[in-house]
Order: sequence, then structure tokens, then C-alpha cells
Amino acid sequence: MTLIRHADCRRTETPNGVMTTLASPTQGDAGTAVWRVDMLPGRTGPLHTFDTEQVWSCLDGGATIDLGGRGLTVGPGDTVVMPAGVPRQVTTGAEGGFVAVVTAPGGSRVYNPEGAADDPCDIAPKGDERLVPPWIR
Repeated sequence: MTLIRHADCRRTETPNGVMTTLASPTQGDAGTAVWRVDMLPGRTGPLHTFDTEQVWSCLDGGATIDLGGRGLTVGPGDTVVMPAGVPRQVTTGAEGGFVAVVTAPGGSRVYNPEGAADDPCDIAPKGDERLVPPWIR
């Protein structure tokens, strides 16, 4: 059993918010990655795709999630299951941010869907390259 203290959680900041790793293969030796997303108001994350399923549970605020071309509006208490291989993009409202807890298999890799613009946050690599984001490692 591993106890991960809040003070020891890994935090990764991007232009859109902060991902706080609660558990992952390199933090607690977990097979599943669990992280908190604190996204700032009026932001749009990059269009990207993961090679594994993710489950997002909204704790506070709200967002619109473009999931494979389908717009989903989420608020506190809502959960979205994002299938592997489906492009997604999260946008928060101008007045409020978005807080969620997310789970995915450890080692999940992100990549750019075909035709996506370059990611200004550099979490989704260019071309066919795939990488494990810091909050999932």
C-alpha cells in the first residue's frame, strides 16, 4: 500500500490550467493514473487524441467537450467516458473554470488527430509521434 500526501503530488502547468497527479506508475506505483484538472476560465485546450479510454468526472465549474465532433456540456457531478482514438477538445466558459478528476491506464499516450493544428501546449506531439504526458507517467 502506498500513501501519497497532497504536498507530494506532482503538478504540471500548461497555458490552460494545472494537472495534479494523484497517482500514476511513477507516483505510488499505480497501474491506473488519476489526476485532477483545474482549467482556467475562457480557455480552450488543444485538439488531441489518446490511445486509451479516459473517464472525466466534473467536480466544479463547467465545460463544453467536443468529443469526436459531438458537443457535450458538463457540470458538477457529470461524468464523461472518452473512448480511445476519439479526438477531444475541452473549452471552459468565460465566467468560470472547470475542475475534474480523470482516470486512465498508466502509460496512456497522447497524439494529434489527423489534420489537427500544432498544439501550443506541447502535450500532443507533431505528426504520428505519441507520448505519455507528465501527469500520466
